[in-house]
Amino acid sequence: MAAAQTPRARPAAANTATWRDVTPAAVVLVGGPEDYLGSRAMDRIRAQVRAAAPDVEITRLNAGNYEPGSLAMNVSPSLFGEQKLIEVEGLEGMNDAFLADGLKYLTSPEPDAVLVFRHSGGVRGKKLLDAIKAGGWPVVDCQPLKKDADKITFVTNEFRAASRRIEADAVHALVNAVGASLAELAAACSQLIADAATGVNAAMVDRYYGGRVEASAFKVADAAMAGNAPLALSTLRHALDTGADPVPLVAALAAKLRTLAKVAGAQGSSSQIAKQLGMQPWLVEQAQREVRRWTPEGLVRSIQVTAEADAQVKGLSRDPVYAVEHAVTVIATSVRR
Repeated sequence: MAAAQTPRARPAAANTATWRDVTPAAVVLVGGPEDYLGSRAMDRIRAQVRAAAPDVEITRLNAGNYEPGSLAMNVSPSLFGEQKLIEVEGLEGMNDAFLADGLKYLTSPEPDAVLVFRHSGGVRGKKLLDAIKAGGWPVVDCQPLKKDADKITFVTNEFRAASRRIEADAVHALVNAVGASLAELAAACSQLIADAATGVNAAMVDRYYGGRVEASAFKVADAAMAGNAPLALSTLRHALDTGADPVPLVAALAAKLRTLAKVAGAQGSSSQIAKQLGMQPWLVEQAQREVRRWTPEGLVRSIQVTAEADAQVKGLSRDPVYAVEHAVTVIATSVRR
């Protein structure tokens, strides 16, 4: 691997990379609090190093209980000249000895070693992080995917990387079902990619993950937003009977209504609105179709009753189940038929 096997001058410019495309270098910083993405980035680097040098010597250090001199000892060339990969975890808790040795190492990295730093966030070790960035070494920022749009992009890219097809509504259904945890979402993608003979559609997602609490919540919300009160209430009661908590059920209603309200007040094409709101264009188009069945008064009334239900299920009411049922009923009957 040329990046780690030949002497080089320190890079002159900053170098950012994503966890999907990062490549080995003499020094790589994997930063940010999303451990799943951090692990994926480090796995990718490790796999590339091993592919180029099957006999690579891998060493793992922890910056929190680091012993002075350990870094220099582990990166020093061996008698047999094997490629070296040193992975250092826990930079957010590094001790002073590691900070001193890390700063010293950056002034003259070993040409036959790849050193990967993992920092999960916080201000500890900022001097070292700044030195890595100033040196122009690859930096991967692993931030949590909080927006549904980001999770949808993640799922789409997982399937694209595997050269598999997934329908847009199936992506949405999968994010609704298991999107609370990125690691679970990735595992669900892997499962569907492995099992699907052709493409993946919403029916397949529902067959695999429809029993999840998140999925049940969005089924209730979808029925209510479609104006189907009987289906919404029966789905709600089934969800509650099987252990669903009222809080995520109300959260699903609120999420749907927020999307409608944002799209209803936006101007421009679906692609322009999607860019403004940080949403996928197809979700905007779906919301634009749905909002035509709502009057401004009905939308406001539904948002108000959902806000009240949210407060009630979080402690203001002794009967949170009734609060959810009332919200579902109001929403479903506010839709123009």
